[in-house]
Amino acid sequence: MNIKKSDTVKIIAGKDRSKQGKVLQIIKSSKTEDQIVVEGLNLRYKHLRPQRQGEQGQKIMFPAPMSVSNVMLVCPKCGKTTRLASHNLGKTETKRETRQRLCKKCNNPF
Repeated sequence: MNIKKSDTVKIIAGKDRSKQGKVLQIIKSSKTEDQIVVEGLNLRYKHLRPQRQGEQGQKIMFPAPMSVSNVMLVCPKCGKTTRLASHNLGKTETKRETRQRLCKKCNNPF
């Protein structure tokens, strides 16, 4: 999965289609598709019962997880939705290969 926390994404399917938001959380699962939570989008209500006598119940609105396949990454430089390319920078002092994420449209790094 190429999407990381705090990336800007655009929703391409569902009730919030064509809206943009920042990724708050990534939920990886081995049984189902990976899911993400986008700030202020795909909002749901959760109904809470009163805990004590005399207290009122509540309706809490929260952003629900959605499938990664329903979003596309937005390039911070050109502002267009894009897929990612990766560029190997070579090995560092820790003997690990480092990769850089690039925009397919403008070739700028993320």
